[in-house]
Amino acid sequence: MLILRRKTGESLIVNENIKITVLESGSDGVRLAIDAPKQVQILREELVEATKANKEAVAAVDKEKLEKLKGMLKVRQ
Repeated sequence: MLILRRKTGESLIVNENIKITVLESGSDGVRLAIDAPKQVQILREELVEATKANKEAVAAVDKEKLEKLKGMLKVRQ
């Protein structure tokens, strides 16, 4: 892991085509601007973790109970 200190207005260059600039720094956090090609996916870590947890929860669903629930929903329609 690389740890750097940057001041407001200073930037980092990643892989020659991604520029990260510190816009603002305060007690509640840092505002960053990221200039990257459209094909580069940029996601907040908490969203990636939530997506992973959702996929794991779906995989853990008991198939038999799911089919029973589907049957119950069809009866009510």
